[in-house]
Amino acid sequence: MTLMRRRLIYLLIAAAVVAAAAFGLNLGNGASEARLLHTEPSEFAPVLVFEQFGERCMNFNDIEGEGRQTCYRLDNPDRMVFEYTRMMMSALFVKPQPSSVLIIGLGGATLPMALHKVLPEAVIDTVEIDPAVVRVARKYFGYETGPRQRVFEEDGRQFVERAHHEGRRYDMVMLDAFDVDYIPAHLLTIEFLQQVRGILAEDGVVVANSFARSRMYERESATYAAVFGDFFNLRAVLDGNRIIIGSMGGLPDDDTLARNAAALTARLQPFGIDVERALTRFRIHSSSDELGDVLRDAPVP
Repeated sequence: MTLMRRRLIYLLIAAAVVAAAAFGLNLGNGASEARLLHTEPSEFAPVLVFEQFGERCMNFNDIEGEGRQTCYRLDNPDRMVFEYTRMMMSALFVKPQPSSVLIIGLGGATLPMALHKVLPEAVIDTVEIDPAVVRVARKYFGYETGPRQRVFEEDGRQFVERAHHEGRRYDMVMLDAFDVDYIPAHLLTIEFLQQVRGILAEDGVVVANSFARSRMYERESATYAAVFGDFFNLRAVLDGNRIIIGSMGGLPDDDTLARNAAALTARLQPFGIDVERALTRFRIHSSSDELGDVLRDAPVP
């Protein structure tokens, strides 16, 4: 979402709040004034927890920053606030019963907690570089670890490279190390994605959160296509995100996607995922269409 559009939406919301106050309406938990709950020190950036518009959110540096890392509704914590997280969950249409999932990037733990509820027998490993984020997720967002819900505090690429060296395999790898305006460069290159491919099971699936509009769009697409071939390219309507879904076993056809979605309908409904609408986002990006140069690691001096 562009800065101008974000500002326009903010102004519209602010105007609605002012109008409601003028007419004496009770806004309750939807009050427009952001209330800071906590600031967690970090060697990367301060992690802020605040409540606004009936939601509890996490952000870096300041409350008024562009973009929020995580939000949940105070009156319905399971329902996903962000469109891109609902889109990432729809990757289960491609691989409906993964027994092991790796997630790079924790935030407020929206994805690992949702996946644990949908797939209670699966082992879900999450890697987060910032211990402060992990502490905040535990204390303010309900994140709990256990034998099937594990967290590792380290750089995502280092974790993937070690897992590859040790011969570990995952049925699904989700890449969500994403901020409002960047993805760490070392998590975008062909060398990294080849390592990700190396830890996927034979029919494993990669799911990546990225930008729907970016100067790196064509090169990023070319890089994923070089490693995984054709992929599904899901575009968000509001968030400005796109979700890339690639499969080691080839992409399922429309009928298979629809059957898998139908079987998951009841389990996904509490999270606000409309499976019929989600299916309309699945578009194949053909690797034969790529013209951009792949992204590579910087040469070692």
